[in-house]
Amino acid sequence: MDTIKKLGLLGGMSWESTVSYYQAINRGVNARLGGLHSAPLMISSVDFAHIEQLQHKGEWDKTADILIREAKHLEASGAKAILICTNTMHKVAANIEQNITIPLIHIADATGHMLRQDTVKKVGLLGTRFTMEQTFYTSRLEETFGIEVVIPNAQQRDTVHNIIYEQLCKGVICVDSRKAYIEIINALAAEDAEGIILGCTEIALLVQQNHTEVRLYDTTAIHASAAVDFALGQ
Repeated sequence: MDTIKKLGLLGGMSWESTVSYYQAINRGVNARLGGLHSAPLMISSVDFAHIEQLQHKGEWDKTADILIREAKHLEASGAKAILICTNTMHKVAANIEQNITIPLIHIADATGHMLRQDTVKKVGLLGTRFTMEQTFYTSRLEETFGIEVVIPNAQQRDTVHNIIYEQLCKGVICVDSRKAYIEIINALAAEDAEGIILGCTEIALLVQQNHTEVRLYDTTAIHASAAVDFALGQ
């Protein structure tokens, strides 16, 4: 078989979800090739404390500069494609793409393709406040894939956002937080959402499909699967 393409992962945002990426991509390659096959990966894992401070200050250009530098290092080291292992930092995906010559596998595109495949027309979105409230993610789904996106109300958005940063990014899994998320998922389903995007790579650490009858779209798993497709030339 042809050589498996090497992937560059921009991780550490948070490192808890980057672990999930590493496992999912390696397991995906092995499931398709068998034997002892695994994925050639390079990970640039940044200090999330610095990124998080810049996010909440609205200094996105500075976050872009950090990730551009790391993406260039990954490309120079032989990566054939880049993944940003977080939904929120896709806000600066275009900045990164403009500074590298290899593909950037976009998490919203991978998710949009999956939603289109499942003929979903209206979907709920959970994520950080940045991902839910700003347009870099929702407009891509709406304009490129024709999918209507609904988000929780303001109080619910605060709950989702705070649980991500105060618990999930630290690896803290709380049953009460899961219950809160399920209530929000049910509220979005009551607004005729046909499924829910787990639009933060940490959310799947807390909520899985067995916790609800509402169809969930785990962006970490979807993004990792798209990366495996690329790595294997599929």
